Amino acid sequence: MFNDSSTRIAAGLREWIAAAAPGARLPSTRSLVAEYGASPVTVQKALRALASEGLVEARPGVGTFVRAVRAARPSDYGWQTAALGSPPARIPRQPAALRPAANDVIALHSGYPDRELLPERLVRAAFTRAARGDAALSRPPTAGLPELQSWFAAELGEATPAGITPPAPSDVIVLPGSQTGLCSVFRVLVGTGRPLLMESPTFWGAIIAAAREGVEVVPIPSGPGGPDPDALARAFEQTGARAFYAQPNFANPTGAQWTDALTGRVLDVVREHGAFLIEDDWAHEFGIDAQVAPVAARDDGGHVVYLRSLTKSVSPSVRVAAVIARGPARERILADAQAESMYVSGTLQAAALDIVTQPAWRTHLRGLRHQLASRRDLLVRSLAEHVPASHLEAVPQGGLNLWVRLPDDTDLPRLVRACEDDGVLVVSGDEWFPAEPTGAYLRLNYSGPGPSAFPRAAGVIGRHLEH
Repeated sequence: MFNDSSTRIAAGLREWIAAAAPGARLPSTRSLVAEYGASPVTVQKALRALASEGLVEARPGVGTFVRAVRAARPSDYGWQTAALGSPPARIPRQPAALRPAANDVIALHSGYPDRELLPERLVRAAFTRAARGDAALSRPPTAGLPELQSWFAAELGEATPAGITPPAPSDVIVLPGSQTGLCSVFRVLVGTGRPLLMESPTFWGAIIAAAREGVEVVPIPSGPGGPDPDALARAFEQTGARAFYAQPNFANPTGAQWTDALTGRVLDVVREHGAFLIEDDWAHEFGIDAQVAPVAARDDGGHVVYLRSLTKSVSPSVRVAAVIARGPARERILADAQAESMYVSGTLQAAALDIVTQPAWRTHLRGLRHQLASRRDLLVRSLAEHVPASHLEAVPQGGLNLWVRLPDDTDLPRLVRACEDDGVLVVSGDEWFPAEPTGAYLRLNYSGPGPSAFPRAAGVIGRHLEH
């Protein structure tokens, strides 16, 4: 039997490539497994190493090919440096959570649910009907289809307690995804160079949106129980900020959910300082052991600006979200959204409305709750068994992720690279901190593909953490 290490396989393939013509197809993975007496994972590791060296290129569903060498004249774009000048803000690089994953790896890095957790039949049927309807050829109103506005308002209205005026459909603005909504809200409610209070750690998308708009982020420490309202009050007083961005339900990445008492205290602080709470209800459909309790349902004074997206729960292709705001803030956000994108595709809006108003949507959500629970619990058990040095401060009652703390002396970049070399994609928790990270963390997504591989993935993490 041959030495089955990926290094030996890569060396053998380099000799093969040296004698092959550009564009030649490499032997199949099955053939290489038989030739080298190695596992498919080891063979794929060798192929990834060759791809990183620029020797081969993979074509999904077709095979792996010798990369053709193209002699190209070097381009000189130096003149653009002077033409563009310095950027107004340093935008963070693309988050690792958005990296595409090959089929042969265990992907714990992404923030999106696996396809099997999406209502695929509902989505396909809805798009078919939407393509045949008037929405495919008509320009929708700037604020969104009235029926979809009504649905978003009614969803929040269901949680509104007695004595609080529920939102009206006219309070709703439909947007092309929550990221667009974050940029618009930060631009309108905060403004360039002005302070924005933000939970730390928090959603990397909000950090990027703040950087894009030139907003000065002021981190507010937030743990498994949410932020400290006293620290929030001090930050408002010291900075003069007029907005606080937070995820009160199943926060990304910590999984924290605010208690009723904490919600009341935060609302009091926000009202006392004449400020806004920008509530990102990203995980509305992902409750497991607890129901979502939107803070916006408890406020009719216009202090809470509420964002909710359907992209993660319906389909990544359905970039439909909504902002619910009242008073002049709503009018300014609407004007900004109109200037930014004019309107959201009527076809997308019609398809989204079709999906969420079908009786099967509620059935799907009930099944989703059970699927997420089993995946979460399997990953928790796998970490406890294979990564005993890790610490899970709390098992989240909803959401898609575990926020795992590692020993303080962990070399996170080395760990992430070593895991990837072994076919497990993880991402450093550093990307979720708007300032310096306060510890060594991994955010692990339990809603990705292949949950049966969680024990093996945990074994890889544990093995490399020990070395």
